[in-house]
Amino acid sequence: MKNLLSLILGLILGALIMYFYCCKTEDFGTPMVVVKPSGVISPKDAKTLDKAFDDRHELITKNIVIRPDNRSSWWSLKDMRNYLNYAEQQSKELGYTMDGVRVYLGAYPDKKVDSTIVVGYTTMFMVPTSSGVEQVHQKGGSALRAGDGGDVPGGNPLNDSNNGYPPEANFPQ
Repeated sequence: MKNLLSLILGLILGALIMYFYCCKTEDFGTPMVVVKPSGVISPKDAKTLDKAFDDRHELITKNIVIRPDNRSSWWSLKDMRNYLNYAEQQSKELGYTMDGVRVYLGAYPDKKVDSTIVVGYTTMFMVPTSSGVEQVHQKGGSALRAGDGGDVPGGNPLNDSNNGYPPEANFPQ
């Protein structure tokens, strides 16, 4: 009986010790270190950028779109984290190490609604990048090489964001 109790107590203690040694310390309340990324700007700077875009955007909406157009895109944190994990895994499968994302402006195709052409809203989509991708840019007949953060060939972009509310709303919303 004494040997059985010693065995059970030993198993319980061993399991507890393994649990604490095998698990990450972050799981036990150790605070995660938050680092401010380079490129973070103030809301005042963001308003300046948004205002500077207004003049360009006004030319597009008055002459091409002929209605208010989308000015922003929104993704949930869950979708962003899932996409980053997905894109990193896909990049790895394609033979690249993902090191960032690039955001592109795009536009949905025009639609014909009741014999009227409706111009599609502007959108944004992002693609995985890798410093292992060598991009060749043509400028004035000479090739310039940029080996930092080229788009991962074959990497699936993320779109399907929500438009601004209303679509033409400026920063901040």
